[in-house]
Amino acid sequence: MRVISIILLFLSSVAVLATEKPNIILILADDLGYAELGCYGQTKIRTLRIDGLAAEGMRFTQNYSGNAVCAPSRCVLMTGKHPGHAYVRNNSEVRPEGQRPIPDSEVTVAEALRAHGYATGAFGKWGLGFPGSEGDPLNQGFDRFFGYNCQRHAHSYYPSYLWSDRERIELKNEPPIPGHASFPKDADPSKAKSYDRFKGQDYAPDRINEQALRFIRDHQEQPFFLYYPTVIPHVALHVPDEDLKPYLNLGWNDPPFTRAVGYGYTPHFKPRAAYAAMITRLDTYVGRILDLLEELDLAENTIVVFTSDNGTTHLKAEVDYDFFQSVGPLRGLKGSLYEGGVRVPLIVRWPGRIRAGSVSDYQTGFEDWLPTLLDIVGPRTAGPEETDGVSIAPVLLGEYQREREFLYREFPAYGGQQAVWLGPWKGVRQHMLVRGTPNPLAIELYHLGQDVSESTNVAAEHPKIVAQIEALMIEQRRPSEVFAFPGLD
Repeated sequence: MRVISIILLFLSSVAVLATEKPNIILILADDLGYAELGCYGQTKIRTLRIDGLAAEGMRFTQNYSGNAVCAPSRCVLMTGKHPGHAYVRNNSEVRPEGQRPIPDSEVTVAEALRAHGYATGAFGKWGLGFPGSEGDPLNQGFDRFFGYNCQRHAHSYYPSYLWSDRERIELKNEPPIPGHASFPKDADPSKAKSYDRFKGQDYAPDRINEQALRFIRDHQEQPFFLYYPTVIPHVALHVPDEDLKPYLNLGWNDPPFTRAVGYGYTPHFKPRAAYAAMITRLDTYVGRILDLLEELDLAENTIVVFTSDNGTTHLKAEVDYDFFQSVGPLRGLKGSLYEGGVRVPLIVRWPGRIRAGSVSDYQTGFEDWLPTLLDIVGPRTAGPEETDGVSIAPVLLGEYQREREFLYREFPAYGGQQAVWLGPWKGVRQHMLVRGTPNPLAIELYHLGQDVSESTNVAAEHPKIVAQIEALMIEQRRPSEVFAFPGLD
């Protein structure tokens, strides 16, 4: 009798999920590290609204971005395919503006949700196809797009224009502020006024947030999918002065970033304060969305997802990840398949369905969101035939879900890397493209349950586990014609 009751309860919950069509808001931060939110242990940066989101929903401790940098990570999120099967596997620019497009044959989460009757909008940074290409967001399932098409263009927060669908909207920045600039030789780097030339008037993230809020208002009478890939906190360090003020007098010993030599973004007089202020600005934008949901009486029937596309940037002169302890005890930063490069925050709120204040250590990745959302909104008739994700709908609803079999990542850049998570174990290959590496296919093995910092390689003690991981590294990838991985292809 108990078994029958459980079955009936499960069937009734599936039926409810299939008929109610909740709104979906997916917020994607840019280069936000695992420990840069208060709810993940951050002590210096104020993120009250995002912390509140976690208190009202579920916080995940083992969530993995699609990859270690922007475009390939977003491709995994949009298509539900891990990096061994995804089309985009590295950043790849197309001049004069944009990145290599995902093909029309790919089915995105937006296309799948639109087939279920959803209005779909993307607001922020795209990076998966230049304007007018088959990868243009308007050709990949989105009814509305506002923001930056190109990742390089998005390095400036004070650009000359943004895209509104396929129309260029001019911004009031005279002149626009470049994302990359050198400090003038005739200026004094010790004076704050010397940095005024790197301040604009028309802050692009404000424009993007306004359009995202308008989309919610315009579609409040029908189910909507709002994809919000914000550019914050990716450098350059651009933030309005009013946001900077609360962080200026905290005794942080904040040396200027002048980009005197080497690669870097726009100089800033107070880089630590600027970085913290940018994340707090993002927190404000999230708060505006949450407040509007309450105002329109939509909060109860809206799933809000917050995550990041990869870990904190490795450019220490601009983002002092040691000072902020941006990835906590994790090893690695953006561009790395060690934990700090790909383990990122994940917060999900759905009032009345997801238990408030809950924490999950279920291992999840970006490829899981396409099957998860399709499970929630109804039968998967509109989804792609092939995905690599695991629906985490049972986890969100507090039901039993068996442990995932494995998680796979590869990245043919930053030296060339592969990684497999197998239960508590993780196998990593590094420096696979570096000439002279003694054994580029050697697998490092870590037990994350006992060594989350990946400090002790135990491969020699566990040859059977290494062999299982090696088999998955071979099995879980198809060679790519456009993103070559010498030594594996």
